[in-house]
Amino acid sequence: MLNREEKLPGFKLTVIQYVIVGILLILVFGLWRLQVVGAENYHALAEANRIRKVPILAPRGKLFDREGRLLVDNYPSISCYLVREQGHDYMADLPMIARGLNMTVDQIVAILKKYQLAPKYQPLPLKQDITPDEHEFIEAHRDEFPELETVEEQRRLYPKDGFAAHLIGYVGEVSEDMLNDPKYAYYEPGDVVGRSGVEQSYDAMLRGQDGSQDVIVDSHGREVGKLGTEHAVPGKSLKLTIDIDIQRAAENALGDRNGAIIAMDPHSGEVLAMVSRPVFDPNAFAVRIGRDEWNKLVTDPEHPLLNKAIQAQLAPGSTFKIIMATAGLEEGVAQDLKVHCSGGVSLFGTYQKCWVHGGHGEVNIDKGIYQSCDVFFYTLAARLGIERIAKWAHAFGIGSKTGIDLPNEVSGTMPSAEWKMRLFHQKWYPGEVTSVGIGQGAVTATPVQMARALSGIASGGALKRPHVIFPDELPDDYRKAMYDTFPGSGDKVVPIDPASWETITDAMAQVMQPGYGTDPSAHLEGIDFAGKTGSAQTMSNALAARLGHAHSVKDNAWFVGFAPRRNPDIVVCILFEAGEHGKLAGRLAARVIAAYVNKQRRLENNLIAKTPNKVDVGAIWDNPSQPKIFGGKQVVKPQGDQAEMWGGHFYLTVPPTVASAKMP
Repeated sequence: MLNREEKLPGFKLTVIQYVIVGILLILVFGLWRLQVVGAENYHALAEANRIRKVPILAPRGKLFDREGRLLVDNYPSISCYLVREQGHDYMADLPMIARGLNMTVDQIVAILKKYQLAPKYQPLPLKQDITPDEHEFIEAHRDEFPELETVEEQRRLYPKDGFAAHLIGYVGEVSEDMLNDPKYAYYEPGDVVGRSGVEQSYDAMLRGQDGSQDVIVDSHGREVGKLGTEHAVPGKSLKLTIDIDIQRAAENALGDRNGAIIAMDPHSGEVLAMVSRPVFDPNAFAVRIGRDEWNKLVTDPEHPLLNKAIQAQLAPGSTFKIIMATAGLEEGVAQDLKVHCSGGVSLFGTYQKCWVHGGHGEVNIDKGIYQSCDVFFYTLAARLGIERIAKWAHAFGIGSKTGIDLPNEVSGTMPSAEWKMRLFHQKWYPGEVTSVGIGQGAVTATPVQMARALSGIASGGALKRPHVIFPDELPDDYRKAMYDTFPGSGDKVVPIDPASWETITDAMAQVMQPGYGTDPSAHLEGIDFAGKTGSAQTMSNALAARLGHAHSVKDNAWFVGFAPRRNPDIVVCILFEAGEHGKLAGRLAARVIAAYVNKQRRLENNLIAKTPNKVDVGAIWDNPSQPKIFGGKQVVKPQGDQAEMWGGHFYLTVPPTVASAKMP
C-alpha cells in the first residue's frame, strides 16, 4: 500500500493539456500580430525614434510708421531647449547644465515643474537669448548632454527709451491662463505672443507660421543627418498710422510729466501720436522679464503699464463745457442765455463758486467758452437738466468706447437718472446736475474720447473711429473681425446746426488770444489754432481737508485743441496729471500742433518748388462769394481744375510771369 504510485486522474491531465495548448496559441497569435499585422506601425515608431523635429520659429512682422520708417525690428537670437525623449537621465546633469548656462538648479527645476504636463516629445524652453559663451558650452558638451538643443529665432527690437511703448506694446511668453483660452488654441508652452498694444491686437498677423526640420539622430541623441524642411512663414509687416515726427514732438512735450497725449486726424480717425507716462521699456519683455522686475512694474502706484490715453477714465473738467455748449445751442437754450458772474451763484439751495473769485461779469455763450465761466455752465446745466445733457454727451461718445483697435480701452462714465437708479438704486436729484455742467461729479472720460468728441464738434458733427493701423493693410474679413473685437461707437454723424458749429469753434479760437482767453501762452502766431482748457479735481475739497491734503492735492490739467478751427486736420488731447492749470496742458498741445503744421508747410513748399506756376492764394477763404485781389486782379475761390488743395491751402495755376507774386 505504501509503495503504490499515485497517478493523476485522467480528466485533470486533459485539462492541463488544453491549457498548455491555449497558451501556445496565444503566444503564436501575439507574434503574428507583432510581426505581420503591426509591422508597418512599429517600423514607423522605430523611424520616429531616430528622427527629431527641430522647430524653425517664424520671425514676427516688422512695424513701420505712416511714411514707411522702421519702428520695430527683429534681431537674431539663439535659445536653449531641453529634449526629454532621449532616454537619458537629464536630472543627474542639472548641476552641470545650470553652471554652463549661468542658471541655478532651482531655476531649471521650476521650469520643469511649470511644463510637467507638456507632452514628452515637446522640447522645453530652458533659456532664451543665450550668450556666445553659453552657446559654446552646449556645443562642447553635445555628447555629455544630448538633451540640450539650440534653436535660432528672431527677437523683438523696440525703440529706445520707451518711444511709443504703450501704442506698440510688447511680446511675452504665452501664459498658462492664455493656453486655456480657446482664442490661443494654436499656441504651445514657450510660444511668444503679443501681450499689449498693437502687438496684442494684431498678433495673428504679426506672428507668422512656424516651420520645422527633420533631423536624424543616433541612439545617444546626437545629430547625424538632416531630412526634409518645412520652412517658416514670416509674419506680415504692418504700417502704423503714427508719424514718427509728431510722435517725437508729443514725447518731448510731455517729457517726464505723468499723463497722456493723443494726436489724431479727425478726417479719418488715424492716430498720429500716442504717449503715456510713466513709461516702460518693452525691450525688457523681448526675452523673459525677471520676476522682480515684473513685480516692480505691476505694484508701481504710478501704473507704468497703463495706457492712459485709452485707459485713464478721469473727470474731464472744463473741456466738457464744449459738449455742454453744443447741447445748449442745439436745444435752443444757450443762444440768448446771459448770466452775471460775481464769483458764484446759488442754485438748488447751494452756493456754487466760479474758478475766478471776483467773477467774470456779464457772460454769454462766447465768453463762457473762452473765459471758461463756471457760473455760466452751472446755469446752463440747470436749464438743460441731466437727461438732455446725457443725450448729447452720449451722442458724442462719452460713456462709450471709441472702438480704437487697441486692447483694454475703457468706456468712462456719463451719469443720468437711469444710470444712477441702475447702479445705486437711488433717484437723481436736480442739484447734482451743476457739477456735471463743468465736467466734474460722476462724469469720467479718457483722452481719446475727448479728442474724438471735440474734433467731431469742430467737424460739423462727423466722428470717426480712431485706429492705429491703416484699414487697407488688413484683409476684409480680418478688418471686420477687428471691428467685432473692439466694439465702440465707431464712425457716425451727429447733425449740428452750422451756426452752433461756428459759434463754438470761434469761441475756442479766442481761448489762446492774449487778453481774451484762459490760455494766451498757447497762442501760435500764423496758425489757426482753437482749443479748450480744463482743470479737474481728483477729490473734493471737503475730502482733501478731512484727509489733511487740502494744499497738497493738485488738480489734473486737461486741454483739447485742433487746427484749423473748423474741419480740423489735427486734434490733440493732453492729460497732465496734477498739472493743476489747464493752460499748462495747453502749452504742451501747442508744441504738438506747431510740429504738425510746420511739417505740413515744409511738405507743401517742396511741392510748390516742383510746380512754380502754382501760387498760394490763402489758407482760409471764409466767404466763397467774396473775391480776393491777386496779381492786380480779382479772383474768386478756386474751383475744380483751377486749383489744387494741399494741407488746407488753395493753390491757383497762374502764368509764370506772376508766379512769384505775394498776396497783399
